[in-house]
Amino acid sequence: MLLQARRMSLVALEAVKGTTMIDDVCVPRSRLGELIEGVERISGKHGLTIGVVAHAGDGNTHPTVCFDASDPDESRRARESFDEIMALGLELGGTITGEHGVGVLKKEWLAREAGPVSMEMQRAVKHAFDPLNILNPGKLF
Repeated sequence: MLLQARRMSLVALEAVKGTTMIDDVCVPRSRLGELIEGVERISGKHGLTIGVVAHAGDGNTHPTVCFDASDPDESRRARESFDEIMALGLELGGTITGEHGVGVLKKEWLAREAGPVSMEMQRAVKHAFDPLNILNPGKLF
C-alpha cells in the first residue's frame, strides 16, 4: 500500500496544475526537517504548490513544483523555486542529485556543486571515452 501511495503521488501532484518540475535533492538525514521547512517557505514565497516525496532513510527527496506551463509568470516562479531548492540542498550539506542524474535542468547546478577542477576532469573523461561526442551530445558537455 505504501508503494502504491508513492506511485500515485506524482499523478496527484500533476493534477494540481497540469505541469510539474521534479527535483531530486539529497541532504544528510539529520537535515531533512530543515529541507522540508525550506521548501515550505519557498512554496509560500512563490505562491506555488510544492509537494515533497522522499526516500527519507537515505535523505533523498523529490520536491515537485506544480505550475501552469501556459502562464509565463507562473513558469518563471516555478523555475525560481526550483533554483532556490537546489541552493537550499547545497546549503544544507547535500547534493543536487541523488539517483536520477543531472539532466538539462540541473546543468548549471552541477558546476556550482562540483567546482571547476571536477568539471574539467569530467570533460576529460567524457572526451577519452567519446572523442567524437556522439554519446548524448549537448546534454552536459
